[in-house]
Amino acid sequence: MLTEGGSPASQIAMRLGVKRTLLYRWRDQLNSHGPEAFKGPGKPKAGALSELSRLRHALAAVTEERDILKKAAAYFARDLK
Repeated sequence: MLTEGGSPASQIAMRLGVKRTLLYRWRDQLNSHGPEAFKGPGKPKAGALSELSRLRHALAAVTEERDILKKAAAYFARDLK
């Protein structure tokens, strides 16, 4: 409402029941951080949650592979000496 410029900030603040300076602070946060500015403590959306789960599973698999390769490299390096 503030960026559209239809009403002065003081009227918008009165309608919302907040201080005018708070509106300006919200506007500045939105301009500096974009859509991530007001990310709350709520749960992620279903698509984001499944993506997060998939990435965690992939990370666990890659970490396990890395550990196995480290052990194999140490085993074969011991035989070369």
